[in-house]
Amino acid sequence: MTSIEYMREAIALSENGMKKGCGGPFGAIIVKNEQVIGRGENQVTSCNDPTAHAEIVAIRAACQQINSFSLKGAVIYSSCEPCPMCLAALYWARIDKIYYAANRDDAAKIKFDDSWIYKEVSKPIFERELPMEELLRSEAQLVFDEWLMKQDKIHY
Repeated sequence: MTSIEYMREAIALSENGMKKGCGGPFGAIIVKNEQVIGRGENQVTSCNDPTAHAEIVAIRAACQQINSFSLKGAVIYSSCEPCPMCLAALYWARIDKIYYAANRDDAAKIKFDDSWIYKEVSKPIFERELPMEELLRSEAQLVFDEWLMKQDKIHY
């Protein structure tokens, strides 16, 4: 398949999920070695899971399919530019490239506006809308110290 065909499949997933009432109009597929290894439709409302964006669903499916937490060597086709959460997850998954159809401005026009999140994360912690407070740091650091010494850890 070509990149155009993969993107059309992602867009078809977005329409399918929307029509089934699964969530917003978003779809994604992950391709590795010219094989689709993960598909996702937005399932936020049908699963009562605010993290069930199409890209996250596709990442989870792809990782299960290849039995790995790394998607190195894979690319994603998303019907829309990934939101900040999905973008971060794609970085963590080590995806090689992101292809997207609609952009964040297009999404904002249909009331999926993530611009405030982009602004929030760039602010110092004490200026953010969502209050954050550091608590028991030294106790958490003890566990981090154990991690450093752990001989059988899997690096990721």
